[in-house]
Amino acid sequence: MAKLEHTLTGTFDQWLNRIEDGILNGSMSASLEDSSDFRSGDARCSVRVFERYSYFGGNRVSLSVTLFQNCDGPISLSAITAGGSQALFFKVNTWGEEAFLDKLRDLL
Repeated sequence: MAKLEHTLTGTFDQWLNRIEDGILNGSMSASLEDSSDFRSGDARCSVRVFERYSYFGGNRVSLSVTLFQNCDGPISLSAITAGGSQALFFKVNTWGEEAFLDKLRDLL
């Protein structure tokens, strides 16, 4: 599992669209598996779950991205990858997770 947390400035919708488009267009096998959007007063939260095939690991990995903003404050991003291991009891070969997260890092 790999994780990235970052604070963004700008508009929520622009970042959400940039991340969705960048991840989906950054890999031939990337797909948006599901999404969820919440609003409460001036707070907003969006969750996106992407998946793609990892050639290095020979399996599929997922990337969950959460954006949160309260009022006009900064946008908090949390991104976590999973599924890049082939071992039964401990994690080995997590290159696919890191590579998927690197795609997001490049967008930021």
